[in-house]
Amino acid sequence: MTYHSDPILLIYRFKRSDSIMEKRHRRSGTGPIRVGIIGAGNWARHGHLPVLGQSDAYEVVAVQSRRRHVAEQVAKEFEIRHVASTAQELAEHPQVDLVLVTTTAPQHEEGIRAAVAADKDVYSEWPLTTSAEKAEELAALVKTSGVKHVVGLQRRLAPHNRYLQQLLAQGYVGTVRSVRMHVSVDYFHRTLPQSLYWTVPPENFSSVIAIYAGHFLDMLFHAIGRPSQATGLMVNQFDTVTIEETGERLRTSNPDQLVLAGTIGDHAVISVHLEGGKRNGSGVQIDITGDAGDLRITNDSAFGGVGDDYVVTGAQGGAGRLQSLEVPPGLHPIFAKGLPSSVAELAGLYAAFAQDLAEGTETAPTFDDAVWMHRFLQDVEYSSRSGQRVTVPGV
Repeated sequence: MTYHSDPILLIYRFKRSDSIMEKRHRRSGTGPIRVGIIGAGNWARHGHLPVLGQSDAYEVVAVQSRRRHVAEQVAKEFEIRHVASTAQELAEHPQVDLVLVTTTAPQHEEGIRAAVAADKDVYSEWPLTTSAEKAEELAALVKTSGVKHVVGLQRRLAPHNRYLQQLLAQGYVGTVRSVRMHVSVDYFHRTLPQSLYWTVPPENFSSVIAIYAGHFLDMLFHAIGRPSQATGLMVNQFDTVTIEETGERLRTSNPDQLVLAGTIGDHAVISVHLEGGKRNGSGVQIDITGDAGDLRITNDSAFGGVGDDYVVTGAQGGAGRLQSLEVPPGLHPIFAKGLPSSVAELAGLYAAFAQDLAEGTETAPTFDDAVWMHRFLQDVEYSSRSGQRVTVPGV
């Protein structure tokens, strides 16, 4: 069997030895990691299940939804053997090794606690929960229990971001002087579909800023480092939203614009703008300026479909025009061909987590990373309210 040189990709198709299996006391035999999914919504059906279905490292064996008929439909579509009636029943199923929590943020705690009570490893989508304080509580819970934990901040492991890390480590731009990122999405307008009703209440921490800022800031900071100081501005421009199917009008204080300025280390500056509800020309652009070169990473979509891959360009010295830099083939998931780019990003996360289980490494993002991001966004919100610059802990 021929492997790519990148160690993260080795686990896509690997045979686990008996010694590796002995380290995982909750698993028996030599088969794949057996997954039970709590939540059968769109992201589970169009994201997680297609990726897991193409990986030899995982097998989905059970699914649960609050609407049992939905779980049964998903089980039939993806040939999943077991349908559970409750989160507890799924977590306690003897064939489940890893509990996947893909419900809405307010429901994550229930699934996480069920997994911990059953002594099962657990994956939770981002946001981990609805507040920094609750995130800290859940992180402490999984640590005390000893279960492995991973959070769905998968963009940090996307091919373009890992390539960016390599370029920066190789000194492509020299010393970083400035970083700028703009992210816009063409939804979360003044109208929302019924399926996003749950994102409207501010207490659910599920706004476009809560979701996308967490994903894209984690991606950026994982490549360039976390900021040392920051000033933030959060603005609500859509204070009333209308549900498309019913015409129901809902008041909300959720921010749909985030502007962030800060410093990385002692001298480099960073600026970020995230916005929801953009009508045209949405997407992602990241510019990194150094004293020896420049890099730019772009995508026409913040939530990429098939073919919406990130484009990396750069130039060194005084070359002027940026030239295309091809992401090395070895950084792309080897089984994600034909999947939307936003879905393929999950492959890198699952690969990293399988490697962590097998080798005792810590490559996949954990609940600790989620806690840091929850705290950071809370600090940015405080900066927006108070007008004060905040010093960022945990750099």
